[in-house]
Amino acid sequence: MKRKGKLLALVLTGALAVGMLTGCGNAGSTKSEVEKEFNYGTVAYSVSNSNTGLNPHDSYSGWSTVRYGVGETLFKFNAKMELEPWLAKDYEQIDDNTVKINLRDDVKFSNGKKMTGEAVKACFEDLIAKHDRAPKDLQIKSITADGQSVTIVSENKVPALINYLCDPYGAIVDVEAGVTADKNVVGTGPYVATAVSDTEINLEANKDYWGGTPKVGKVNVKSITDGDTLTMALQSGEIDASQGLPYASLKLFQDNNDYTISSCNTSRVYQAALNYNSPVIQDAAVRQAMAMSMDKDGFASTLLQGNGTPAIGPFPANLIFGGDKVNASKYDIEGAKKVLEAAGWVDIDGDGIREKDGQKLSVKWLTYTSRQELPLLAESVQASYKLAGIDVHVNATDSYKDFLKAGDYDVFANAFVTTPTGDPQYYFTTHVVDGSDYNQGHYHCEKVEQLVAQLRTEFDKDKRNDLAVKIAQQVVDDNAYIYASYLKMSFVMKKGVTGFTSHPSDYYEITADLDMN
Repeated sequence: MKRKGKLLALVLTGALAVGMLTGCGNAGSTKSEVEKEFNYGTVAYSVSNSNTGLNPHDSYSGWSTVRYGVGETLFKFNAKMELEPWLAKDYEQIDDNTVKINLRDDVKFSNGKKMTGEAVKACFEDLIAKHDRAPKDLQIKSITADGQSVTIVSENKVPALINYLCDPYGAIVDVEAGVTADKNVVGTGPYVATAVSDTEINLEANKDYWGGTPKVGKVNVKSITDGDTLTMALQSGEIDASQGLPYASLKLFQDNNDYTISSCNTSRVYQAALNYNSPVIQDAAVRQAMAMSMDKDGFASTLLQGNGTPAIGPFPANLIFGGDKVNASKYDIEGAKKVLEAAGWVDIDGDGIREKDGQKLSVKWLTYTSRQELPLLAESVQASYKLAGIDVHVNATDSYKDFLKAGDYDVFANAFVTTPTGDPQYYFTTHVVDGSDYNQGHYHCEKVEQLVAQLRTEFDKDKRNDLAVKIAQQVVDDNAYIYASYLKMSFVMKKGVTGFTSHPSDYYEITADLDMN
């Protein structure tokens, strides 16, 4: 009996030792042995940004499709905004109206179906049938598929066609699989969405991803539009990374060894469209004085705390057709006063606000709050314009579309990525020509119409760049838009998060390279 007891004791001791070793092994295991889960908070996903859901054929939802790793386009941009193949291998410009695109042979949708020329053809046909902007951009007359290639014939010359196909609305999805009730789609990317709502997207790794198995098993994208809430969520560990932190909050993480920051300059510009339908804005002197009274340096350095670059035209200076090629009014309050006085705007009653023909020089400044920089811009102009004798009534609301529709504004300030396709045509055809989708100022200039018409059909890059500078200069000369600042975008993340890098195009975020150590 003693012998049995001793044997039992040895067995129990051994089992305990094994248990302890196993327990220690679990406690010390790396996340590669346990499924990694990445929680991401962002201000960029919201109803007000028109990008909820993952259907790229609906408004700006394609940005979410690409940003969160569900879908990919045929071509993409590198960090220098140069074109690179992605789902495509290459392309051939057959003639001015015809492009043949050769596709990779190893790409599958997340449901296992192979991406073929027919699948891409079906996707693009659905896109041009349903999307609001794509038909005008692409001007597709016909698409034919042959194995792993598609040939696109356009109604007119479209020199920027390949660039346009890099817009996230060009994400390739399996249209035969359809769109679910919660706006989910089947894409080719490293992640598959398991749940989609207006405030959160839950993703799981696509284990059969053509680009290699993702390193992180689960990703949760959370819409957190309040800056303080976003800051506290990162500090408390509720999220592992953030996009869109208030600039005052960035300082909390810049010198903290527990966090890293990835930043880059983008072409997202903060701009003010002056409403030419407004009687006060129709006065050229008022427009000129407004341009001269915007303190761009102060806005970028003080309110944005160095996280922005003062703008001149629609494009940043790092682009060959960028802002440094354009001349604009300098910040000059005394000069603005002289311009207004010469036009008959004087302060008769001594209240600091100018009048003309019994009318106060007052403008309605419409903007929204989902971009933290926009209320700050409104605050800045309200102060500087007052110095020139211009009264500013700010309406910062995420219901801004109702006011746009009603025409109840003199100025509409918004944020816009001007070169998401790496080409200047995109901005001009959406903002400054008759009938363009975002010409909120109702601006018309015959010279601009003619120059943009030339740009639409010009293939020579040098000539395109020259046309872009001329168009931008005319828009600035007319003060159709006042350009305040370009955004410096920053991702803040816990130390150990890698493969999560900001990009100047503003829409490559969650990739197979994302990792947590």
